[in-house]
Amino acid sequence: MVNDVVNNMQQGLQTDLCILDFSKAFDKVGHNRLIEKLKWYGIDCEVNAWIKGFLCDRTQRVVVDGVSSSSAPVISVVPQGSVLGLCLFLFYINDIADGLKSTVRLFADDTMMYLTVKSSVRPSTPFSTDTDTPIFCCQPIPIPIRYASRAAM
Repeated sequence: MVNDVVNNMQQGLQTDLCILDFSKAFDKVGHNRLIEKLKWYGIDCEVNAWIKGFLCDRTQRVVVDGVSSSSAPVISVVPQGSVLGLCLFLFYINDIADGLKSTVRLFADDTMMYLTVKSSVRPSTPFSTDTDTPIFCCQPIPIPIRYASRAAM
């Protein structure tokens, strides 16, 4: 991304940039959908069963002042702090940029979307087309997006 922006600057071109943050992203990953996406990517059989075992049949409870709540099933969390958790999240959102005009770079739960403006006539809100796209709005992937910042360079 940095290389693209620097190259554009050297050529006198503008780069519009939108930085996105998926709000509580790792907490929103549905296990069943993730398992299906892994199958689509060709991760099937033993490895898929191992990952399913890693994710599924987990429970959680809260302890306050030594008093414990009852256990509740965890159905939509990818464990954080592990390489596998990060990889699974990236598999989950990897196709988010399909059908977009902008270049998209994924960094865990942060995303950069940028577009080179090649004409002197600035497009009317170049990102509005992409960010209004149902694929990008995560309708099939229910993870809220927080627009961290937008800039033109």
